[in-house]
Amino acid sequence: MKKIAIVLFDEVEVLDFAGPFEVFSVTGKRNLGEPYEVFTVAEKETITARNNLVVKPTYLFDNAPNADIFLVPGGGGYYADGRPFGSRREMDNPLMLDWIKQQYAQAELALSVCTGALIMAKAGLLDGLMATTHFMAVDALKQLSPTTKVLADQRYVDNGKVILSAGVSAGIDMAFYVVAKLQGSEVAQETARYMQYDYWK
Repeated sequence: MKKIAIVLFDEVEVLDFAGPFEVFSVTGKRNLGEPYEVFTVAEKETITARNNLVVKPTYLFDNAPNADIFLVPGGGGYYADGRPFGSRREMDNPLMLDWIKQQYAQAELALSVCTGALIMAKAGLLDGLMATTHFMAVDALKQLSPTTKVLADQRYVDNGKVILSAGVSAGIDMAFYVVAKLQGSEVAQETARYMQYDYWK
């Protein structure tokens, strides 16, 4: 059973992490694919996501098991006074970057949704790769990682080990793509049928 870690932080976009969480969690429960162990990881014991959704992570950075797959969601921006929040803050958080680098060193796949790509770029994981992100963060990603080829018109981009998706709902599509990549399209289609998600065919 593959372990899938989804990292959380304050002001994380809810669908960025909840969408892929649902896809990976449902997979295998329809008697086709192998199930995944999906869990959340954060720096602190309580996270307040966008729109004040309070979440209790499964693990903290210092006690989380190593993951076969990890996912970095997005969500964030700047307050009126210029202070960063969400992913814009976390891309300069050494604890966040260290955890991501440690996971990357041993993981099979590294995924990002939306502006999670900015955190991945700051961790040095996108150099020379293709990437996508939320359309409002394309310029920021290009500045952070000049050697990255940003494909703003793609819902998800597969580099092999590193797979990235565009904004918010695109993370669901990426999660289905990953399921199909690992277990075949039949498994992904059955998960989509159960979730009544018509986009994935």
